[in-house]
Amino acid sequence: MLTKIFDEKKIQKLETYMDKGDDFVIVMHVSPDGDAIGASLGLYHYLIAQGSTVNVISPNDFPAFLKWMPDAGSIIVYDRHREYAEQLIDRADVIFCLDFNEPKRMGRLAPAVEAATARKVMIDHHPNPSNFCKLIISHPEMSSTSEMIFRLLCALKAADAISRETAECIYTGMMTDTGAFTYRSNDPDLYLIIRELLRTGVDKDRIYRRVYQVYSESRLRLMGYALYEKMKVYPEKKTALITLSLNELNRFNYVPGDVEGFVNLPLSIEWIQFAVFIRENTDGINLSFRSVGDFPCNRFAAACFQGGGHRNAAGGEYAGTLEEAVRIFEEGLEEWNPVAWRKGPEDGSPQT
Repeated sequence: MLTKIFDEKKIQKLETYMDKGDDFVIVMHVSPDGDAIGASLGLYHYLIAQGSTVNVISPNDFPAFLKWMPDAGSIIVYDRHREYAEQLIDRADVIFCLDFNEPKRMGRLAPAVEAATARKVMIDHHPNPSNFCKLIISHPEMSSTSEMIFRLLCALKAADAISRETAECIYTGMMTDTGAFTYRSNDPDLYLIIRELLRTGVDKDRIYRRVYQVYSESRLRLMGYALYEKMKVYPEKKTALITLSLNELNRFNYVPGDVEGFVNLPLSIEWIQFAVFIRENTDGINLSFRSVGDFPCNRFAAACFQGGGHRNAAGGEYAGTLEEAVRIFEEGLEEWNPVAWRKGPEDGSPQT
């Protein structure tokens, strides 16, 4: 039996919203990953099966290696269909905000969602949620938002209604947000959930191959270039940095998702404790942070780039140039030295 984690009053409120609503919209964060897509489509399949009208909206396009997921083709990309997406948001009874904790994570989609009169429900596992939804279900201790969707369906006594399609989406989200169950995955409950998902007919080996082993030639060449030409190692800080400019990405025919997982690559070096990937895009600079052990890369991201996330996985954005972002990172590394850092009070300051 799964450990109960949800406040019963919140479950009752969620149930009321779902019972009274007929028209639902599900939104996710910009540049959605496997967890955002998996959680959104998992909830989508359940609501559709209940006879509801449901639309899933992504702020922008998502990786090709996630487009095999059941009904991924029905996801409306806001950047391409802005007027239609805003009409759907405007008429919705309930808007589910999945896998993000503050409006700015929706990018250009945020104003339309914030202005909507629909009841808004946040379901998320990132720390420090902002108060922009009427119902906030936030559990940072969870491995993924997809895991939360499974648990919520169980709390709603709908476990028997989980179809294979729903299970495939939830499993994909859980798998991708734990690095194929290699981190944030020590909770025994996680494997009870996997067991139940497999019982619906989920082929976990097939999902793993589709997500992690089927890529384009361009992506593989870009990965080689990033490692050989663009990885800088800071041995005295046990840190590694990969940077890619927009021109470099275009040189390798970049499409969304091609750099997924690049930030994790330097962690294969035995002694690296902190890995950073800085990528230029048309709107500015995107940053990804990963760490091992106690080093809080989310606090580094917050202090240097107003970013955030989990202790060992975080992100951020920067409006300046790639060169400026690298300079800020290197200055921050002097203060937030992973080698000298020691776990201390959660006061947001480096412990050296």
